[in-house]
Amino acid sequence: MADAAYGLWPLVVFNTGLFILFAASFFHPKTRRDWRAMGAYSAFLVALFTEMYGIPLTVYLLGSWLGSSFPLLKDTHAGGHLWNDLTGWSGDPHLSPFHLASYVAIGGGFWLIATAWKHLHEAAQHDRLATNGPYSRVRHPQYDGLLLIMTGFLLQWPTLPTLIMFPVLVYVYVRLARSEEREVAARFGEQWAVYAANTPAFWPRMRPSHSSGPLSRGRDGDPSSRSPSRAPRRAMPRRSDLGGKP
Repeated sequence: MADAAYGLWPLVVFNTGLFILFAASFFHPKTRRDWRAMGAYSAFLVALFTEMYGIPLTVYLLGSWLGSSFPLLKDTHAGGHLWNDLTGWSGDPHLSPFHLASYVAIGGGFWLIATAWKHLHEAAQHDRLATNGPYSRVRHPQYDGLLLIMTGFLLQWPTLPTLIMFPVLVYVYVRLARSEEREVAARFGEQWAVYAANTPAFWPRMRPSHSSGPLSRGRDGDPSSRSPSRAPRRAMPRRSDLGGKP
């Protein structure tokens, strides 16, 4: 192997475990559905770090096919930054636009998960649906956070397995979210219907939604604290990304 940066299996295990534990500490999976979401995210990390520090399988496969056209595509640690190789970036790969953008995406993803959990916990303490913070702009901020982290890793270190897995994971998370929403809609009725009608599922609006009806703002500024019909407060959904209790 041309680079001593590969074959570092303890580093593969350490990095995979670190990012899984860090995400789990904010995502707090409890139900079987939550664990499926975390399992898909974990499989993505295993595939990523195996190629980052274990065996550069993608570089081997592409090097034999594209090596003559892309001389930077070598089985070295620097060669694993495929976007740099394919675009001809010859400087420090850790300072390339792709790598810098990956830092923003990964950091933003963890920030989004942590911030969403804070508002989720606060809503649980008041026994209401989470509609503040990130939940005022998007219905599934924690899933968005996981996808943003994985997007950041694809910008930093794309591999054939992770590029194939990513759209599959998007499909899995969308299906999980839709399934959760059906349960919440059946349980919370009009309150959820008004919130969902005014708040996008995954792609956030630039401004927080200002719902009317059961989710209109009360005097304390809480979107869900009062309603014109004075509907009683409802217990929060059990799902982790839809206002479930921590």
